[in-house]
Amino acid sequence: MMYSFMGGGLFCAIMGNILLVVSTATDYWMQYRLSSSFAHQGLWRYCMSGKCYMQTDSIAYWNATRAFMILSAMSCFAGIIAGILSFAHFSAFEKFNRSFAAGIMFFVSTLFVLLAMAIYTGVTVNFLGKRFGDWRFSWSYILGWVSLLMTFFAGIFYMCAYRMHKCRRVSRSH
Repeated sequence: MMYSFMGGGLFCAIMGNILLVVSTATDYWMQYRLSSSFAHQGLWRYCMSGKCYMQTDSIAYWNATRAFMILSAMSCFAGIIAGILSFAHFSAFEKFNRSFAAGIMFFVSTLFVLLAMAIYTGVTVNFLGKRFGDWRFSWSYILGWVSLLMTFFAGIFYMCAYRMHKCRRVSRSH
């Protein structure tokens, strides 16, 4: 049963990490109408009339969103490594529980992506949304929210695996 939780957590984590990377790298966080044509933008580039340009402005909310998305992907990746290692049993790491460490890393990843999405949402709704009359969030942005759910459930699964392992260990010692 413990391995089922870890397998489910690993699946959620891998999917969450893929979604984090795709969301961070793509240019469809927001779509809007600019005069007579449609435009879209991501964290790194904005595109108008079929041409894309780098975001050269060093705007704090873009930098914060980028940083938190990258930190989220990195901590999720570290959690995946710990999660894979939790399937192996090394006697040298008896006091260090890898499933607990993986769960914590997935929750840290969830926190970082939550911060990124909250910053981007707040600024977009309160500033950019007022600047562009006809706008909407797009699929890259939605993938960011889905990755939040995936990393959160990965953390839940790994914490359940940790609790099962801990309870089994305690029942054996009595």
